[in-house]
Amino acid sequence: MKTEKEFAGELLQSALRKGADEAEVFIKSSRGLSVEVKNKEIDLLESSLSFGYALRVLKNGCLGFSYSTDRGEIESVVTNAVEAARWADPDQYLGLSEVSGESHVDIFDPEIDLIREENAIQKVFILEESAYREDERIKRIRKALGTFSKSDTIIMNSQGIDTYYASTACTAQITAVAETSSDSQMAWDFAGSRFLQNVSFEEVGKNAARRALSLLGSRRIDAVKAQVILDNAVAVDFVGIFASLLSSESVQKGKSLLAGKIGKQVISPALNMVDNGVMIGMLGSRPVDDEGVCSREKILIKEGVLQGYLYNTYTAKKDSVVSTGNAVRGGFSGLPSVGISNLYVEANEKSAVMSLGHLFNAPDKALYITEAMGVHTANPISGEFSIGVTGLWIEKGEIKFPVKEAIISGNILELFGKIESVGDDLRFYGSIGSPSLLIGQIDISA
Repeated sequence: MKTEKEFAGELLQSALRKGADEAEVFIKSSRGLSVEVKNKEIDLLESSLSFGYALRVLKNGCLGFSYSTDRGEIESVVTNAVEAARWADPDQYLGLSEVSGESHVDIFDPEIDLIREENAIQKVFILEESAYREDERIKRIRKALGTFSKSDTIIMNSQGIDTYYASTACTAQITAVAETSSDSQMAWDFAGSRFLQNVSFEEVGKNAARRALSLLGSRRIDAVKAQVILDNAVAVDFVGIFASLLSSESVQKGKSLLAGKIGKQVISPALNMVDNGVMIGMLGSRPVDDEGVCSREKILIKEGVLQGYLYNTYTAKKDSVVSTGNAVRGGFSGLPSVGISNLYVEANEKSAVMSLGHLFNAPDKALYITEAMGVHTANPISGEFSIGVTGLWIEKGEIKFPVKEAIISGNILELFGKIESVGDDLRFYGSIGSPSLLIGQIDISA
């Protein structure tokens, strides 16, 4: 039986023999285990195996693409891709990536690769049990889920790219419900890493329980103008919206507020924003992007000043620059687009970071937002948002009472422009990270 590398080489050579000027093969195979526990019993136990490959060809400046999950369809995949290029419009910016080296980053954990079913199940039982143990008012668990996966990726093209890497991932997430005779509150927590030892199923369960408990007895507040503190989990949601503004695709289509602003102050000078594909153990880390371009660290915003955008090979050629190693695919069946690796916010070198307690002490009055509903509804083109939030009302450093059904609205650039202080609690949720952030006065409506 051919190895995957041999299969990729055969597919590539077949495409060139049949008339492709350039060709690229992308192969992805993965194995996964998902465990969900409910009421101290296994609610879901699911194993999965997947394999797929894609062929991208260029002929006379035109693009052809085809894919399959069947190794036996190699000839039809080649024929379909080359034929598709015959009917496509030429595009001067099309091109395949060239060899740029390969970063070394540790993203494979044998413990995940070899984990036994019973051990995975035990981890998720701990996740649920730790939430229940935190307080007798934790009455229900909506979801306690653990995932464990291993993937293999091959990228090979006619420009000399020939790379393979294996990666693993583990995630834990839970939604806990705290109840009293007069109130019910729900909260969620998550952790993920390429390494099993970096995911504490116990802490995730405890954190979700504590968040839910802190909101019991929530009340509405009158409309007020006050400072807000974004919990790191909420800040991550806003950084996720901001990420689309940094995409060269969005910029080139006129759909980014950051278009034409390189070298200009775009957010608070207290902040840097970084995309780093070579952080050890992080879920967005990988040695190369999905076109085989070397992953690296990019400082996109320094002291509030925009330094540049994220590129793949196509968008880089349009702007006469080089790819930043940010080509991503939704899977083997999709063409590369532009996306993040590990995107996060940090304090710049001149700004002191604060503990959460010091952030509480900084304002006279503030709303510490622990949950924001509907951040994904923010308009990524205009940057406008209006979202419901819950959290804790802070006065002179003390928590006075939990708050429900408040609304904050504004513009994403203005929000990041008002950031005054940065916490020391940087945390990643998936491939996006942020510390807690203290923001200057904004309108809070009831």
